[in-house]
This record gives sequence, C-alpha cells and structure tokens, in this order.
Amino acid sequence: MIAVHRPATPDDAAALFEVRRRSILELAAPGLPAGEAEAWAAKLTHAGMESKLHEFEVWVAELDGVVAAWGAIRGDILEGLYTAPQFAGRGVASGMLARLEALMAARGVVAVHAEASSNAREFYLRRGYRLNGPPVGEAWQITKDFASCPQTRRN
Repeated sequence: MIAVHRPATPDDAAALFEVRRRSILELAAPGLPAGEAEAWAAKLTHAGMESKLHEFEVWVAELDGVVAAWGAIRGDILEGLYTAPQFAGRGVASGMLARLEALMAARGVVAVHAEASSNAREFYLRRGYRLNGPPVGEAWQITKDFASCPQTRRN
C-alpha cells in the first residue's frame, strides 16, 4: 500500500497532534531514558500543533484516508517527522522523509538540518544524515548534504 502525500490543513491539527503524542509515547519511549517520553509528550498542546501548521510547511502521509505520518519543513530545516505507531516499520516515515527532502532539494536547499531524538538517530543515519557532535540537551544535531546523496537530488 502506497501512502498519499498532501499538504496539511488546519483541519488536520487534531489528528497530527495525536500522531505525534502516540509516536512519542509508543515508539520513542523504549529508546529514551525512563520518563523522558512522558515528559516530552506532556509538553504537547493542540495550540502548539496549530502554531506549527502556521510556522512550517507540514505534509501528511495518508493510508486509506488515515493519517499515518507527518513531517514539517521550513527552509533548510526539517522540523519534525512522526509516524502513527500502527504504521511503524512499513516505510511510511521513509517515504515522508524522501518527499520532504525532494521538496527541499527542488527549492535549492543543499543541506538539511534537523534535531533527532535518541530513538530516531539511527533512522536518520541510515538515510544519509550525519551527526554534528554530541547531543544538545536531549537532541542530536544532524545534517544531510544533498551533494553527497545523489538519490536525493533525483527525487
């Protein structure tokens, strides 16, 4: 089954909030220190998701009309990438990341910058990102140079 990618709308805010919250609590928790995922999820608000929709370009991946993943970009920044737990391990996040990278590359971005949680670090490293030093707080600073990843330039 192939995901359909589309720009998010304000009507998606509640579903995107829930995907992010569940992703943190169900997918991130095993790779984070005890209590960190719960503390992270507790900081989330519906208003914060609505703000993100205004501040960033947010894209949704749907499978059979259900929000399976979403990601946000602005300029050369990948702001977030979250997958609904029931779709984890099915290539949905990889497809969403490829879509966002292709958009950025088409706009002349030469390198993507992001922060990865400890649980997501290996996901990004397997897709051509590199670490930019030790973690800052709870986030790893990562970068992907499109010049060194020809597959991204072709997307």
